Amino acid sequence: MSLEGVHGSVAVPHHEAGFWEQWRAFVGPAILVSVGYMDPGNWGTDLQGGAQFKYGLLWVVGLASLMAIFMQVISARLGVVTGKDLAQCCRDWYPSWTRWPNWLMSELAIGACDLAEVLGSAVALNLMFHIPMLWAVIITGLDVLLLLALQSFGMRAIEAVVLVLIATIAVCYFIEIFVLPQTQPSFLEMGRALVTPHFRQAGMLYVAIGIIGATVMPHNLYLHSALVQSRKLQKDEPSIRSAIRFNTIDSIVALTIAFFVNAAILVLAATVFFGKESVTASGGHIVRFVSDSDWIRVAYLTLAPLLGTAAASTLFAVALLASGQSSTITGTLAGQVVMEGFMHWRIRPWVRRLITRMLAILPAVFIIGLRGNSSVTDLLTFSQVVLALQLPFAMFPLLQFTSSGKRMGNWKNGRFLLVAGWASAILITAMDIYGLPDSLKAAWKVITGR
Repeated sequence: MSLEGVHGSVAVPHHEAGFWEQWRAFVGPAILVSVGYMDPGNWGTDLQGGAQFKYGLLWVVGLASLMAIFMQVISARLGVVTGKDLAQCCRDWYPSWTRWPNWLMSELAIGACDLAEVLGSAVALNLMFHIPMLWAVIITGLDVLLLLALQSFGMRAIEAVVLVLIATIAVCYFIEIFVLPQTQPSFLEMGRALVTPHFRQAGMLYVAIGIIGATVMPHNLYLHSALVQSRKLQKDEPSIRSAIRFNTIDSIVALTIAFFVNAAILVLAATVFFGKESVTASGGHIVRFVSDSDWIRVAYLTLAPLLGTAAASTLFAVALLASGQSSTITGTLAGQVVMEGFMHWRIRPWVRRLITRMLAILPAVFIIGLRGNSSVTDLLTFSQVVLALQLPFAMFPLLQFTSSGKRMGNWKNGRFLLVAGWASAILITAMDIYGLPDSLKAAWKVITGR
């Protein structure tokens, strides 16, 4: 069973129960999944897009979020109908020789994703408390204790904590955009940018590829198909229909919130940084804006002097820390799903968490120790390269299985989901391949230091 400790642990009402009673029971899995769409890897690309092109790439954030909704709705459908997660389906329905390479690639992607969460949390600690980056990275390893404590309280406790962390991110950005007068954007201009897609400026396409490439993450497709099985699902036709319906609603709502958070990050950068070449930070230090700036660090250092309030920088760092911590919880659960699904190996959760976190911390400690804080952006780019390489190996099996009448029966993807799912997967893969040469150059820079 997927995530055996919590499998079928949340009771659901009869399919004829009222809407709100059923919704309360089914809401949760998509909230856990949505944090992957608000992780520090997304922050870097959204900040860069807003700073360089104002609202010009807001439509790309919307498109990426829409494609993410399609893929997660399909992933939830697979778990509900088959009673298996995506890793189990790949093990059972593909030749046995594919298990090892599929599992190793999935583990590599989860390690890369965890690397981004480590860096995001470490940067937040470094900015708020001036802890050296090397020590901040090591401190993030202690959050293994957080997940271990939560798992003993069950799936609802994990969902509640992640919901609080997401609410923290949302509230921080709500205050910065709607309350602080210096950062209130032009909503009319934003609306026009959302409905008029274009690549008129040089460099827009590359940043757009980064935004889309950082959006749909392979581990989320494995994880969502497992999390829906934490509900005690009945296998009669009305119950399956009800489960698919409410998991679809859950996905749409949670990923719409993720869209607003990502849009807010881009809008904040557009409002504060667009049209400026440099700014004087506290202490008289001049921060210049260039195409390869470490935008997460730049945003924190410059928000306070630009807006005249230290609250802006503090809110930004708190939101970043919440982003890193919420994403690392779901990354651990995804690691457990792929190991058990592909290999049928079961190990204690604390051992699994320790392995995943060590795989992320060791390269970060090595490269930051060797090259200093300047390597953080490069490491984030490197993590996105690994995710992009793994993504097709998760998306295309998912679509193949859910489009098959043999596997899904009457619950296979309808015409709309069929077209939307395959179009999304092909577009995401094409953009990842198109941007791969530049990403590989950045990854080589991480490895060689030049």
